[in-house]
Amino acid sequence: MAKLLVLFVTAFVDMVGFALVLPLLPYYATQFGANALLVGVLVSAFSVAQLAVAPLWGRASDRYGRRPMIIAGLALSAVAYVVFAFAGSVWLLLLSRVVQGMGGGTIGVVQAYVADATPPDQRTQSLGWLSAVTSFGAVVGPAFGSFLDQAGGHAAPGLAAAVLATLIAVFAGRFLKESREMRPSGAFDAAHPRTTGRVAVRRVVARPSEPASRLIWIYTIAIGAFYGTGPTMPLLLSARLGVTEHGIGYFFMYFGAMGVVARAGLLGWALAWLGEARLSRLGIVLLASGLCLLSLARGYPVLLASMTLMPLGTAFLFPCVTGLLSQVVPGADRGLYMGVQQTFGGVSRVAFPVAAGYAMDRFGYGSPFLVAALLVLVTLPLTGAMAGYAKTGR
Repeated sequence: MAKLLVLFVTAFVDMVGFALVLPLLPYYATQFGANALLVGVLVSAFSVAQLAVAPLWGRASDRYGRRPMIIAGLALSAVAYVVFAFAGSVWLLLLSRVVQGMGGGTIGVVQAYVADATPPDQRTQSLGWLSAVTSFGAVVGPAFGSFLDQAGGHAAPGLAAAVLATLIAVFAGRFLKESREMRPSGAFDAAHPRTTGRVAVRRVVARPSEPASRLIWIYTIAIGAFYGTGPTMPLLLSARLGVTEHGIGYFFMYFGAMGVVARAGLLGWALAWLGEARLSRLGIVLLASGLCLLSLARGYPVLLASMTLMPLGTAFLFPCVTGLLSQVVPGADRGLYMGVQQTFGGVSRVAFPVAAGYAMDRFGYGSPFLVAALLVLVTLPLTGAMAGYAKTGR
């Protein structure tokens, strides 16, 4: 628990910095002349960089330890926020997103750290707590970012995020312990032949019926639908409800607060009642329903229902899928497969924002959210064999 507490503090502060700047990105980009499609490209740039490096971070953490990789990712994020603070064009915003994505590629390492430090029957709950603390960071960050933008101008949110990332990197260097006992290089290879990131990615594509592949595909579609369309939400709220950059942070704050409540207050009870397989299915239905309502929202009651159902659905779905994935892959490959999951999720988060921006420009503000809802529902058949996955866990 001491290891996890330090990790949770690290993840919380890191998310505060991330959430400081993300809701402001569409507004800054449009002020530099970007349209909705280009905003989608900027959002996707983070995921392009993340998907390229996530398996490398994961395999490096399997080999050399989780702790140094987490600290290195925080340092890269600090550099990205400084670039964001002083960006005066769309291209500098793009650069900041690429560097930030490289730092954010360690999310699979963080999840592997949690899996290392907890027994199989507690992993989903522990991953839920990790999601809860990051969601709480998403509550604090957007409102703080909007306040800093008003009080200090465009540079203030980025500089504040850079300071936070630097401080938490120092904190992690001092207090975060390695999550598992490290093996000498030769012993590692003898005990378990190395699986490369390329081989693992090909396996997910070529063998979609395997447990790990099914879980990764569910995660890929759902996270693209949720996080890939979310950054274009400010454009919908601005067009339909007149929300500006000075107020958008408070909507994201509610969004994050619902995630915290669901993960910290409801997930454990729901797991005990339904189990991971049925809870995953419920999460899919709730997420799809929330996306559908968002596509229709033209007033605050429907918007409130949508922004309640979506974080509730993801709070149930993502920890279950990731917890099961940690159990169905070999322990020595855990970091790698967590990274591969992030790679596939990154591809989805690249495709969805670009497609969402195009759909908004061409078919209207609600269209990307409706399509995303339908795609999430398509993953329901992939949950058919989930009930037996936990029994094979290690």
